[in-house]
Formats: sequence, C-alpha cells, structure tokens
Amino acid sequence: MAVIEGHQLVQLLDDLIDLLGVDRDPFDTAIERLTPSAYPDDDEAARAFRSATADDLIDRRRTDAVTVRTTIASSLPGAEAASEEDAFAQIDVMATSSDLDAWMRTLTALRLVIADRLGIEYDDEHDPDDPRYGVYDWLGYRLELVVQAADRLD
Repeated sequence: MAVIEGHQLVQLLDDLIDLLGVDRDPFDTAIERLTPSAYPDDDEAARAFRSATADDLIDRRRTDAVTVRTTIASSLPGAEAASEEDAFAQIDVMATSSDLDAWMRTLTALRLVIADRLGIEYDDEHDPDDPRYGVYDWLGYRLELVVQAADRLD
C-alpha cells in the first residue's frame, strides 16, 4: 500500500481503538452494530446474550485492531511523507498468517462502523460516485486482498 494509505489506515484504527476503549458509549449505534443480536426475535434472550458476551467481543475487536495497527505502523517510514512522491511510495505490510483473522475482523469492524455512520444497511445501498463512501469502498478492497491472501495460504 502507499505510505499515505498506511497513515490513513493507522488513523482509522486509532479511532476504532478509541471507540472500543473503556470509556465507550454502550448506546453508540456503531457499538451495537459490532455486537449484533444473537436472538433478533427474542428481546430478553438477546439482552442476556449481549450482557454475557459484548464486553469480551469488544475487547477482542480492540485487541485485533491493535494488532493490525502495530503491523502497519511498523511498516511505515519514521516520519510523515515530505513530498507527494514519498506519500505515494509503496510499502509492503507483512502480516503473519496467524494475524490474518485479526485483519479480516478488524477491516470488517471498520466497515461496519463507517456503514453505521453513513447509514448503510446493505453493501449495495450507496452511490459509488459519492466521495463520502470512498473509505468504505477502499476498506472493502483491502479486505478482499486479505481474504485472497488467506485463501492462497489454505
């Protein structure tokens, strides 16, 4: 990926890590989207399940995001790109095969948060020409690359 993409992804991951932190708002619709109901037709069972599992799920998502952030940040040059050429220079981000699941979960979580913020319910519900959805689509592209890498390992 380009250096500038790496920096932008690190910023998105920082935002996700903050969202999932100890001071998270349990009523944030993005948090709700990251902890979907296991029992959509049974409110009582859904509340009980969420109460028992939501904190662990959010903690795992946060740990995954830190793993991905650490991998990307370690691949970036030491300073911000000084020129356009530096910003668009390609870097190799080397994730271990054991981290690929964390990458897939994290990129998916980022897309879910952005979809929540943009009001996207289904992947085909947005105008691909609307620039507000560019990051959402770019994350989908990155997710596809990780899935392809995981498939090659299988």
